[in-house]
Amino acid sequence: MAKPSSQAMRRWIGLFIRDEASLPLIIMPNRRCREYSIAMDSRRRDLLAGIPAAAAAWLPGTILGSRQRARAATPGQSTIISTRTAIQGVCAWPNLQILNDGTILALIFNQPCHGLWEGDLDCWSSEDGGQTWRFRGRPAEHEPGTNRMNCAAGIAANGDVIVLCSGWADRNRRGEPVNPHSQPLRPWVCRSSDQGRTWSVSTDFPAPPQDGVGAGNEFIPFGNIRAADDGSLCVAAYLRREQSRACHLIRSLDDGRTWGEAVSLHPGGNETDILHLGGGRWLAAAREFGERRDVHLELFSSDDDARTWKRQQPLTLPLQVTGHLTRLADGRVLLSHGNRCWNNYGVDVRLSDDAGASWSPPFRIADCPRPDCGYPSTVQTADGTAVTAYYTQVSNDYHYEMRVAHWSPSAFTVSGTVQGG
Repeated sequence: MAKPSSQAMRRWIGLFIRDEASLPLIIMPNRRCREYSIAMDSRRRDLLAGIPAAAAAWLPGTILGSRQRARAATPGQSTIISTRTAIQGVCAWPNLQILNDGTILALIFNQPCHGLWEGDLDCWSSEDGGQTWRFRGRPAEHEPGTNRMNCAAGIAANGDVIVLCSGWADRNRRGEPVNPHSQPLRPWVCRSSDQGRTWSVSTDFPAPPQDGVGAGNEFIPFGNIRAADDGSLCVAAYLRREQSRACHLIRSLDDGRTWGEAVSLHPGGNETDILHLGGGRWLAAAREFGERRDVHLELFSSDDDARTWKRQQPLTLPLQVTGHLTRLADGRVLLSHGNRCWNNYGVDVRLSDDAGASWSPPFRIADCPRPDCGYPSTVQTADGTAVTAYYTQVSNDYHYEMRVAHWSPSAFTVSGTVQGG
């Protein structure tokens, strides 16, 4: 039997199961690309259902999580995914927001590094469905010796754009890197009433609980700001100190002007994106920050309007982070996430048609040249097109850029196949 092609090889990992009672052995290259990690985890069986059939056949004794071999996608216009460079010279970590008139806003860090020197959070806009982008405004301009880069964003009930933005102290001028990050800055509350062109800034944001990892620390907001069933606005924000993490859900009772009432979402969570399904039912895709070789996404849920949370299931395999959740026009939930696994760098997505209870096998929408990539954010335009923005490093000389993928979710099923394929 012939080996699979190199194209197929770069899109699979091994799932070996000796018998029906055995836990699967998941074989995964680590981020240093010099050794392999082997994990035994019955919860991740379904994540391997997208292995190309050619690669699966080459592995004696391998079966797919769905007990079926993956079918090749039928070529067609509906499955074409286009990617393009949108903004060069930025590490970005984009957060997309779509306005009522169809304008897409991208909130991005405006420097080509991981916050190693001074920089700002900028707002760019696209009025043609994400094809072209222009600078529109600056929600958070840094103070000397700092940067503003970590953000969450959303739309208030009155239509204002809200951005919560933190950053780091002890930063040098552009081109003079300082590492590691030391002290996070308290988030600013940035608000725009003219679709991102001008911004007001408030420094009134609550301090975290002064115990454990929260003592002497500050919240770092991430993901989307979402409206709750009771009319309040909610955001996820995490704490970090060395290898410790803790994620909270913070609520605003005045349409995003002031924030408080923090509750625990995930005691070991890093960057987390939240989604309100309606009726007080919520999902959260949390970056699990535990064992270094097993940094992945976990799904959490809430049935009491985001006041208490419980763990549900893993969403990805190791090194497949960080995630974004959105509700598609057809009612399905879309998870998009980065993939930093060796020789498989890019952005993958999964679909759920049962409110997150089960998920499609992951499939690729964008390749990246290096493992320093991902942090996707997706919005859907009026014609059903998904616009997914993400970042990637291009070379070691601080060459970063924001890229955008355009694709059609309606072309894909939750079985991991194309419609009609």
